[in-house]
Amino acid sequence: MRRRRSRGPARIIKEDQHRINRKIREDEVRLVGENVEIGVYPIAKALAIAEEQELDLVEISPNAKPPVCKVMDYKKFLYEQKKRDKALKSKATKVTIKEIRFGPNTDDHDYEFKKKHAEKFLKEGAKLKAYVFFKGRSIIYKDQGEILLLRLAQELEELGKVEQMPKLEGKRMIMFIAPKKK
Repeated sequence: MRRRRSRGPARIIKEDQHRINRKIREDEVRLVGENVEIGVYPIAKALAIAEEQELDLVEISPNAKPPVCKVMDYKKFLYEQKKRDKALKSKATKVTIKEIRFGPNTDDHDYEFKKKHAEKFLKEGAKLKAYVFFKGRSIIYKDQGEILLLRLAQELEELGKVEQMPKLEGKRMIMFIAPKKK
């Protein structure tokens, strides 16, 4: 006889973040809302008022004594809340970090080429992570690496400001530059 393999729960039941209508388990509630006289009512009367207006009774602050409930259209409320959250999320700025890697003995032409890319990144509004990578015994040139990063910071001064000065972490010397606000 073959055993059926479980595919997990058949349906995930999402719990509402607010208790509504018959799920409110208090004897008395403070009632607020439009077209409602504000006051403390027994739960049965509060539910009757909500049903009369063909709206839902939603528990807004369950920790209050007595809990505060509002008469409103719950689905419309959730829709408005989702819309508000989406608008806030779209306004949040996403910070991108672009990296530029140098060697301790980077040639002038290569340095200028990478500096042009760094300028482009800062103009686009991205943060810049410039680092010098020391391979093998090249760690003896860490002072040259620091000079290289400080030179880059000085030449990009009008586009961005140094967020973190050059710091040696393992075999990398890292420096962060943030774009200046316009």
